[in-house]
Amino acid sequence: MKAVILVGGLGTRLRPLTCNTPKPMIPLVNQPFMEYMLLSLRDQGIDEVILAVQYLADHFRSTLGDGSQLGIKLHIAEEPEPRGTAGAVKNVEHLLDGTTFVFNGDVLTDLDLQAMLAFHRERGSKVTISLTPVDDPTQYGLVEIDETRRIKRFLEKPRAEDITSNLINAGTYVIEPEIFRYVPPDQFYMFERGLFPVLMQTGDPVYGYPSRAYWNDIGRPQNYLDVHHDILIGKVQYTFRGKEIASRVWLEDTADIHQSAQIVGPVVLGAGVRIGRGASIIGPTVIGAHCTIGTDVTIEGSVLWDNNEIEERCVLRSCVLGRGNHIGAHTLVSDGTIISDGCSLGAENRLERGIKLWPGTTLKDQAISF
Repeated sequence: MKAVILVGGLGTRLRPLTCNTPKPMIPLVNQPFMEYMLLSLRDQGIDEVILAVQYLADHFRSTLGDGSQLGIKLHIAEEPEPRGTAGAVKNVEHLLDGTTFVFNGDVLTDLDLQAMLAFHRERGSKVTISLTPVDDPTQYGLVEIDETRRIKRFLEKPRAEDITSNLINAGTYVIEPEIFRYVPPDQFYMFERGLFPVLMQTGDPVYGYPSRAYWNDIGRPQNYLDVHHDILIGKVQYTFRGKEIASRVWLEDTADIHQSAQIVGPVVLGAGVRIGRGASIIGPTVIGAHCTIGTDVTIEGSVLWDNNEIEERCVLRSCVLGRGNHIGAHTLVSDGTIISDGCSLGAENRLERGIKLWPGTTLKDQAISF
């Protein structure tokens, strides 16, 4: 069984974390999201995957190779220019030889793919679209279905008064390749605003597959933190690296943890982490490999990527740090703040209210304080 994963976006909503790392390759619980996704697809019967790539393509190649280490056959197909969702699949149409899954590369879900495939085949559908209920459909593409689950209408980002359903397009499709006869070659063309409306006009059978499986878009900063929270509390099926060394505390490989440090799970620690005297690590928190956490530091509800150095008496709450940052003593980082890669913050800074620091930013002592 083959699948196409759409990973061509620039990840602008998640910047500055995606300045150096394509969004599908950002770590979830210390593992590149795309690596986890490929393993999940493999375990659900998909043995060949095509990544439709446009931004930072070499990052995918260097990390994932040909997929053999993950037990899957992987093609990395680079687009010459952005082609849109349907255009990206049209670009690799020559690799498709039968019923195929298509995935958005920024969605975490534990959807049962074999059940969705069986539904697709039972209905004789040309396209089956996974649907998920949401509280506020106005930010998404609303989908109306009839009693047989055949799709009647698409409504992109509806006004509140136009809402007739709470089901939205969840970004997983089962397709028959013949539908790409409607997609113009070598052009930017979307599923949502191009191909799907055409299929409504032609009468080709298009069905919705409602599911209450876990679903979240990792492409927004708050969602990225929320997904980590959901993983660590067990809301979504997710297997992460490491072994449990204390109640709801997982460690990959080894670490140097001072005996006076307090760790309250759920917490995941990467290989080679050093945690100093009197530090307090409170979950849901993930600390990447080779991070150094200084004396009396408090970290709560945060995600740190690899190789960060946090000096004494810092407080990090509900924030994300990229790779290789240095945070000076007595600094507060909180309230959705995002620090990208290779930043250096002097002592006694105060970063709150969703501040974003781009790669390589340097702040002197007390440069930001309130």
